[in-house]
Amino acid sequence: MNRSPLLTLRSMTKSFPGVLANDHVDLDIYGGEVHALLGENGAGKSTLMKILYGFYRPDSGEIRLNGQPVHIRSPHDARQFRIGMVFQDFVQIPAMTVAENITLFLPDLPFVLNQASIIKRIEEVSERYGFKVNPHAPVWRLSVGERQKVEVLKLLLADARILIFDEPTRSLAPHEVDGLFQVFANLKRDGYALAFITHKMKEVLACADRITVMRRGKVAGTIKGSEATESSLIELMFGKQIEEALGRRGETPADGRKPLLELKGVNTRSEGMAWGLKDVHLIIKPGEIVGVAGVSGNGQKELGDVVLGLEKCTKGVKYLHGEKYTDWSVAQVRESGVAFIPEDPLGMAAFPWLSVQENMAMVNTRMYSKQGGLSMDWQAVRSDLQASLERLEFNIPPFYVPLGFLSGGNIQRMILAREMAHHPKLIIAFYPTRGLDVQSANSARRILSTSRDQGAGILLISEDLGELFNLSDRLVVMFQGRIVGESTPQEISMNEVGYLMTGSKGENKKSD
Repeated sequence: MNRSPLLTLRSMTKSFPGVLANDHVDLDIYGGEVHALLGENGAGKSTLMKILYGFYRPDSGEIRLNGQPVHIRSPHDARQFRIGMVFQDFVQIPAMTVAENITLFLPDLPFVLNQASIIKRIEEVSERYGFKVNPHAPVWRLSVGERQKVEVLKLLLADARILIFDEPTRSLAPHEVDGLFQVFANLKRDGYALAFITHKMKEVLACADRITVMRRGKVAGTIKGSEATESSLIELMFGKQIEEALGRRGETPADGRKPLLELKGVNTRSEGMAWGLKDVHLIIKPGEIVGVAGVSGNGQKELGDVVLGLEKCTKGVKYLHGEKYTDWSVAQVRESGVAFIPEDPLGMAAFPWLSVQENMAMVNTRMYSKQGGLSMDWQAVRSDLQASLERLEFNIPPFYVPLGFLSGGNIQRMILAREMAHHPKLIIAFYPTRGLDVQSANSARRILSTSRDQGAGILLISEDLGELFNLSDRLVVMFQGRIVGESTPQEISMNEVGYLMTGSKGENKKSD
């Protein structure tokens, strides 16, 4: 039986300086379906969805809702048309309860609140769709998966019928991903339309009814989920098959090697929602990748920050190359051969108003300065960056383009190329493949594996358990600022790690 799409986008075009993000894109979204949007970095997926939600205005094109043309100039307009979006970073007030956070989002907020009525609505919707969220709980006490469900509840109580999810599984443990997909199924049952942006191929194949693949701002193809395979999707994304990334060697570094990094009984302060570190002991040897698993906000960020010197120890001792460095500055740590791939490249490791090549030079101005700092050796800057990009098999826009104009994936590519350009001895990698397409993610994993094989030590913090299991020689699991488990990937399962990550009780957990 033929159905009419709930939402139709025709010939959507959007450009930014030096970048054509969407090039006459057509897309149909149906009620009662999960529609996944795939594509390499810079393919235009996020731009298209942000046009639909009113963050961007298209240069040309038409949007039709139930066959009627509509103009969406702002997120307020989108919500009026019953379109909602769940972002990667939640907009919530931690000190308030679930019910209070949802109440603030309601479009029909009365002058005098009937809190009991709102709580009843939350409980009814939660029961129907399997959210299992306590409306009286303070948001700061919730897991990431529960907080994500609060965002969905906001949209449902605001009467949205078209729900856009931007990388919704990014911070979830395996059993929380299963819970989210069950919510998807329940929403689909009642006719909601779900658009789902993700880079995780297996999750697309697990839950999508329809899959649209974008390449270089255009639609490369749309296929049914039941007919899709991983290889067919990769061919649509890149026009070719992608070589698999290198995995673990299946061996551990020689015991006789002295640690590159050693933390002994390290504690840090706890601020806001983040957990401070509590009695952390950690060793990284040359030629070893130590993976760190944990739900966002449980101390992974603090662990990386304390290694780099961004976070100060309140207790404990740190050693780098056998030398005590507890009180070193970040500059001293970096100059000793430590690379830093941050979780927020644009906010923490880049200058958006400077060009790509200027961002490359800023990491080590002394190396590239000439005439006592009066000029820069731009040829050397470009040569080093180009060599690193070629080694990573990355392509990015011209070096003169301001970094802030690039897509998130291209910014991540540039930062990876910059940090790996001078063969660091110790690499602190926060989510190094976050936001990268399959090909770029494989290249990033390959360069980490190669660096490890050449003797570098790597602290790998990732939300992708598959990535951690594939790359790591050892795994540590963090919960509420503590290392609650340590094992090799061969001796523990993903579900066991997931239970440790969330502080849940699972069967047959293995940890040292």
